Amino acid sequence: MNFNIFRRQRAVVGLDIGSSSVKAVELAPSGKSFKVAAFATEAVPPDAIVDGAIIDGGAVAEAIRRIFERRVFKAREVAASLSGSAVIVKKISLPVMTPAELYESIYWEAEQYIPFDVQDVNLDYQILEAGAPDSKGTMDVLLVAAKKEKIADYTGVIAQAGRTPVIVDVDAFALQNAYEANYGIDAGAVVALLNAGASAINVNIIVGDQSVFTRDISLGGNAYTEAVQRELNLSFEDAELVKRGAAIDGVDPEDVRAVLQATSENVLLEVQKTFDFFKSTTGLDQINRIMISGGAGRVAGFEDVLRERFDTPIELLDPFRQIAFNGDAGADPADVAPTAAVAVGLALRRGGDR
Repeated sequence: MNFNIFRRQRAVVGLDIGSSSVKAVELAPSGKSFKVAAFATEAVPPDAIVDGAIIDGGAVAEAIRRIFERRVFKAREVAASLSGSAVIVKKISLPVMTPAELYESIYWEAEQYIPFDVQDVNLDYQILEAGAPDSKGTMDVLLVAAKKEKIADYTGVIAQAGRTPVIVDVDAFALQNAYEANYGIDAGAVVALLNAGASAINVNIIVGDQSVFTRDISLGGNAYTEAVQRELNLSFEDAELVKRGAAIDGVDPEDVRAVLQATSENVLLEVQKTFDFFKSTTGLDQINRIMISGGAGRVAGFEDVLRERFDTPIELLDPFRQIAFNGDAGADPADVAPTAAVAVGLALRRGGDR
C-alpha cells in the first residue's frame, strides 16, 4: 500500500468515507475536463465513525459494498482520504538539498516535528520552494504524516467491501484538487477552503497552488443536530429534519433558527481562532476569498453568520462547475454538490496529473 499524497495515478473511484455517509465518484475524460460517470452515496450508522476513527468496520464496509452494488463503477481501484488527529500536515524549513538527500534524511527530520513515533506513521512530502532569493539557503517542504493503524483501518474496510485501495490522501488536499479543477489557480490570492462535514470542518488555506496552512476543527453538522435535540427536546431524526429546513408539528421555526444561529456563532468562533492562528504563523494578514463546502455549510444561517463575521467574499464551492454530470450518473448534481467536493477531489487522482 503506497501512502502517496501528491503523486496521482490512473483512474480511480474517489471514496469519501465520512462520519455520516460515504460518497463515491468516478470521473471520465470529457474534452479538456471531466464528466461524472457514476455517483452514489450511502448513509453510515451513527457512531460507526467517531472523530475520524472507524469504530464499526463491518458497518462501514457494508455501506461501501452497497454503494458499489447500486451503481456501475468501472474502476475497481479506490482513492480514499483521512483527516483528524491521526494526520499531521506541517510546513517545515530545511537546508537546500537534492531530492535524493531529502529522501535519505526525511524520516530523521520528521522526528523533530511530529508527535508520533516515526515508526508508527507513513510519511509523504513535497518540496514547495527552494533557493528563493530571500531563502538564505533554505527550502520549504510540506510534510504529511498519518498513523499506519488509521490507514490500515480505512484500507481494510475498502478491501472488505471488495475494492482495491491504491491511494490514501488527506481530506484538505482532496478539497484543494476539487477547487483547482473547477476554479483554476489565482497566483496571488489567499483562498480559505472550508469543508464543513458532520463531525469536523477541514480548513485548507492556499496561496496560488500551494497549501500554506491546514487544520481540522472538531465541530460540524452534528453540533447543530445535538443542539436542536437538546434545546427543543426532539429525536435525532426530527432534529436532522428541522436543521435542514423541514417543518415539524409543534416546532416553532423561529426557535429552530435561534438554536442554529447560536451554534453557528460557536462554530465561527473556532474558525476565527483558526484564521487568527494562520495569520500569526504565516505572516499573511488577509484572506481574499472563502469557499464553503460540506453539508453543514448549508445549515440555515451558517453562510450569513460567516459573512457577518468576516469582511471577505464568500462563495459556495461547486465541485461540478467545470465537471459535467452525466444524466445517468445516479444523482442530481444540485442535490449532491454540497457534499461531493472531497470525493470529486479524490477521483481527480489519475495518471498524467502532477
